[in-house]
Amino acid sequence: MSENSKIEWTDHTFNPWEGCQKVSPGCDHCYAETRNARFAGGTAINWGPGAPRRRTSASNWRKPLAWNANHDAFFAEHGRRQRVFSASLADVFDNAVDPAWRADLFDLIYATPNLDWLLLTKRIGNVPAMLVGPGMPGRLPSNVWLGATIVNQAEADRDIPKLLDTPASVRFLSMEPLLGPVDVSRWLDPTGIHCMDVCADTRYVKDDEVESYTANGECVPLCPACGLSASWTGYDDGIDWVIVGGESGQHARPMHPDWARSLRDQCASAGVPFLFKQWGEWAPGENAPGPQTRTERAGWYFADTWHFSEITPKQGEQMHVDDAPEVYRFGKNASGRHLDGAQHDGFPGADA
Repeated sequence: MSENSKIEWTDHTFNPWEGCQKVSPGCDHCYAETRNARFAGGTAINWGPGAPRRRTSASNWRKPLAWNANHDAFFAEHGRRQRVFSASLADVFDNAVDPAWRADLFDLIYATPNLDWLLLTKRIGNVPAMLVGPGMPGRLPSNVWLGATIVNQAEADRDIPKLLDTPASVRFLSMEPLLGPVDVSRWLDPTGIHCMDVCADTRYVKDDEVESYTANGECVPLCPACGLSASWTGYDDGIDWVIVGGESGQHARPMHPDWARSLRDQCASAGVPFLFKQWGEWAPGENAPGPQTRTERAGWYFADTWHFSEITPKQGEQMHVDDAPEVYRFGKNASGRHLDGAQHDGFPGADA
């Protein structure tokens, strides 16, 4: 349940409980649901509407205390604090979880001030309300980094403003599995302001896009979409970190290389740390592990849809040739983490 993690952007994972419910296209091939079924005789007993969540053991809950106690040794070796991802097999802000369990988790977060807790959720809209109530702190502790999972433009438009409306030491996006092109550039720029009222346009806008009028001696901005002023929520710090990755597993969907390149370039333009976690099962031909001698499944993307076939290359021929497919199914391990020949391991703050 908790371990020294193999996930590239954290040091440890901690699951206070196990179980969840699908709420996003990114959940379609959930690895945690598959794992739950494997360990429960073929049925994911902790997944879906009405399914009970399973709290993990007391010994598991003690592990973060040991990591916290090891802070000095870790810092001396790595020059930074330890990161703890919660949760890989659940969602901290799941509606179906006993609120007392969540309160216990926040007690643990407060008891481990030497750890940076990375709370990643697909339910970012639940966070403000769930921070209040019996045993809850009313706000995020200073050692919490808050992240939202974003897999397509619709989720970005809906959920990034909610993330930015929630105060946190670090706010980040986990764009995995990335299922389409996404423009997040306006949320990376800290000079943006956004409208959250009647127009349903939750985009950030730059100062030079904003018209205004003067009222009582003050300059009042107008939303370029709805023309109103009352809904402006003011200036924000923007997104601090972006993680991008493709899908793995038997039914993995490809990630187009251009989608990942665009996010890399958006982050570079805004000076925001960018971490490329993995290609997943599918990768461009340049990531081939070597000259291909067997038939490979290949994917072409056109008309906003993936189309698949199989290719048998000439003996010893590398896969990246003119008019080649966008991606090939090399498998997660063979596909690796390089984007255009480079590894991207950006982190916020001193780790960037």
